[in-house]
Amino acid sequence: MLETSARLLALLSLFQSRPDWTGRELAERLGVSTRTVRNDIERLRDLGYPVDATRGAAGSYRLGAGTKLPPLLLDDQEAVAVAIGLRAATGVAGIAESGARALAKLEQVLPHRLRRQVVALHEATSRAPENLDTDAADPETDAAVLTAIAAAIRDRVEMRFDYSVAATEPGDGEPPSATAAPSGRRLAEPYRLVSWRRRWYLVARDPASGAWSSYRADWMTPLLPGRAFAPTPLPGGDYTSFVLRDVAATGWKVHARVIVLAPAEQVLARINATVGVVESVDADRCVLATGADTLETVAAYLGMLGLDFEVAAPPELADHVAALGRRYLRAAEGPSLTERSSGEG
Repeated sequence: MLETSARLLALLSLFQSRPDWTGRELAERLGVSTRTVRNDIERLRDLGYPVDATRGAAGSYRLGAGTKLPPLLLDDQEAVAVAIGLRAATGVAGIAESGARALAKLEQVLPHRLRRQVVALHEATSRAPENLDTDAADPETDAAVLTAIAAAIRDRVEMRFDYSVAATEPGDGEPPSATAAPSGRRLAEPYRLVSWRRRWYLVARDPASGAWSSYRADWMTPLLPGRAFAPTPLPGGDYTSFVLRDVAATGWKVHARVIVLAPAEQVLARINATVGVVESVDADRCVLATGADTLETVAAYLGMLGLDFEVAAPPELADHVAALGRRYLRAAEGPSLTERSSGEG
């Protein structure tokens, strides 16, 4: 039979493995009587761990929320998974520092055989850069902002927040596009957080107009929450797809409208919903609304499209594409022209 201290730890471990246990189930698992289980639960309560009980034929025990964190009792696979996850966490401000502290605590108490597994995996692995499709720096979202958003979603209360659109290429403080939300104070009904490509987005509804939008969480500063609201279903119900479509149209720092000299069906076959929105003009032309966080990235996307196009907006993109065209032409015409151009400069 387990000693009392070991039995209390085993009891905590059982409570963490699933929410509800009957007294008989706990007694069978611990190899004691139901009376001993009741006594052990009282000892846990005396130590500050609230154990809630329901009476009756379907009565059970569960570990409630208290003022202190109970010791986390993980099996081998769970401990290794947590350690690996802490090393891989990115995209939230401060996550590297807090994750390193948590990892140090975890590795300190890991059994030697598990510590060797975690250390071996870390030492044998090199992490390549995650951001390979853009020259813009990865944004980081404040963990407190994500927590405030999640709490408002959970409690079904309106969110008040200041929205500061990051500086765009044409001018500081401008909205990414004519249809994107400009900087200013907002009141919205929050519904879902979506994480995509190292960014966090809030899907929300304007309580006055009923319009749905996605907001970059790293551009939000939450204020005091508003009143409770009755949820309204998102048309289609797919929050992730909504964000992908909305970001393609409004969610970048730089937005462009390009006339592609090809049918809309041909362009749609070459892109996905996150690249842009395609509008047919006629049988041989369409308009592609696309964007990215820099002009250079937009130009690279257009080059990979493999179709002839004309830049409608912004003019800065047209200038950049023209400069790229001259550079590519010099490269194609050979080193003699390159050397002559260098000499002339």
